[in-house]
Amino acid sequence: MPPNLTFYDVAMALNYKAIPHETTWVTLPDIKNVRSGLGIPACRKFADGTDFYTLPILIDPTTSRKIGDSFDIAVYLNKQYPDSGGDLFPPQSLDYTYDPSAQILIPLSETDASEYPQYARFNANVDAAFTMHTLLMVGGMPFDPETEEEAKKEFLRRAGATSWDAFSLGDEQRKQMLGSFEKALGDLAKLFGNHGPFITEKASYADLIVGGWLRMANRTMPADEWEQLRGWHGGVFGRLHDALEEYAVVN
Repeated sequence: MPPNLTFYDVAMALNYKAIPHETTWVTLPDIKNVRSGLGIPACRKFADGTDFYTLPILIDPTTSRKIGDSFDIAVYLNKQYPDSGGDLFPPQSLDYTYDPSAQILIPLSETDASEYPQYARFNANVDAAFTMHTLLMVGGMPFDPETEEEAKKEFLRRAGATSWDAFSLGDEQRKQMLGSFEKALGDLAKLFGNHGPFITEKASYADLIVGGWLRMANRTMPADEWEQLRGWHGGVFGRLHDALEEYAVVN
């Protein structure tokens, strides 16, 4: 039986690997202190070179490993516990690229791509596509009322904005961004066309990457826009989201 791991924040990979763990919730203003306190360096940097502190974090008491990036965590779990749960990185074609026309303000993770380079590229491109459209989700972020103001200040600092109004979109702007989002996910949807709900017959980390973003969209986008997203490109993303719900339980 694998050990009881400590996981800061939540991701579906641990549930998919059927590894016992406990989730420690961290508010946005505390992320830097928690990460620094655990001695885990930032895996992202702002354009000016300053550190960008994020979650998730995994601590494995058996090996004393501390890992601070979702992709690196998945690679570790697959190597350390190969016989537990499913294979996160089966061989498969993941031909999806996204080249944003504008600069991504929130920096992407710097992961070790040596183990599964195709998955690493896929992860980076999916993150870029969704990150470029997070303005559609910001308004529905579920802040803790006790730390909401402090969290918003940190959110503004990270985005390089001075007012929460910077995240507000008018009706026409939202319509345009939804159109851009749908287009950005078009080639991604094609990967799910032959098998459904997953890219191949069984779920892999590639499905979980997309599923994690879809779960965020489900919780933060207005209900009517989420229903639109579910139905885009023949409904592939709605089917994927629903199929992954069994791995989304928080322990």
